[in-house]
Amino acid sequence: MTTLYERWRSAARGHRNEFALRDLSTGGCWTFGELATAAAAYANEAGPVAFPQGTGAEFIFTVLRAWRDGQIVCPLEPGQPRPEVPCPPALIVHLKTTSATTGKPRLIAFTSEQLAADAASLVGTMGLRPDWPNLGVISLAHSYGFSNLVTPLLLHGIPLILGPSPLPEAVRLTTRSAAALTLPAVPALWRAWHEAKAIPPNIRLAISAGAPLPTALEHAVFDATGIKIHNFYGASECGGIAYDHTNTPRSDGSLAGTPVANVSLAVAETGCLEIRGANVAQGYWPEAAPGLGDGVFCTSDLAAIRDGQVFLLGRAGDLINVAGRKVAPETIENALLEHPLVREAAVLGVPVEGGREEAIAAVVVSRQPVKESQLRQFLLERLPAWQVPRTWHFRQTPLSNERGKTSRAEWRKLLAK
Repeated sequence: MTTLYERWRSAARGHRNEFALRDLSTGGCWTFGELATAAAAYANEAGPVAFPQGTGAEFIFTVLRAWRDGQIVCPLEPGQPRPEVPCPPALIVHLKTTSATTGKPRLIAFTSEQLAADAASLVGTMGLRPDWPNLGVISLAHSYGFSNLVTPLLLHGIPLILGPSPLPEAVRLTTRSAAALTLPAVPALWRAWHEAKAIPPNIRLAISAGAPLPTALEHAVFDATGIKIHNFYGASECGGIAYDHTNTPRSDGSLAGTPVANVSLAVAETGCLEIRGANVAQGYWPEAAPGLGDGVFCTSDLAAIRDGQVFLLGRAGDLINVAGRKVAPETIENALLEHPLVREAAVLGVPVEGGREEAIAAVVVSRQPVKESQLRQFLLERLPAWQVPRTWHFRQTPLSNERGKTSRAEWRKLLAK
């Protein structure tokens, strides 16, 4: 079995004198040969687990030193406390912490072969290229950032430029550092950059993940810049799942794309998507749980596969029960997002007093003041009347977190107060 460090050394030798990493916050810049030398000069803090943290080059150095010294890598967000990590089985080299949008955070354990399989799948599927360096403005610690930025750099020689900030002006200035770039981000960032007219023309590959990409935003960016944002669907438990290869904007927001390379997808009897492939994690740690193991990950995402394309129909646990009829909140959210004044929307079911049924509630962030009656009428023209929210809540602050995700569980708690 080839270790990750051996794979890195092979990649570094093959690209030795080529540009590898630039940290715009510090001005540091390394070729692959210089990166290998810099990473080998020091050792991480002693212990079985290394915790790379932050947004700069030191994150990359920590990962390389851990691979060299046989430490398990457990990436952390800035300020995130170190989890209690019992020593996992011998083959485990990487631990991910989940984003916790569906429950209590837990660790996911990977072998070197599983991590490498995901990297190879994404590089091949997305067409990542050394002459289109990745611009890193998303979290390196999150599964999306680690798979799209860190492992392509260290295992496949895809250069990485670390930006100082995802703010529109910073991105506008940062993109001047290369003639052509690949930019992975989340929908909230793409929206902010579009509204600030900060998406530069030298973006050759634009990727969006972390949350569903609204088709209205996809079309707006394409019309304004000619840049097609490619929707990417993945999970911490396996990495890449599906990717939209098309060169023009999608017309259906539920379309996630086609399966990434070397991954097989199927819809289980429950209606949820199942993933099989060499990229699927070994299991949850320290407590195993059903749905992950033996090369299979059973998601909670309701899905359909038609003509080789994957359509996401919502989460099984999020379905709203209205008088015996069920609706996925994404159906209503996607319709709301078609309204020109709606910036963000979260739809959820709230209990109806004295029964098991739910009422539909909508939380909306608008670009400018909009009346509830306007949104009701807008939805009545697109959806059955029973799917129109009964209660409305208007907010000024973003609904999604820094990873681009909206937690309906958190909104249920807030609306219950």
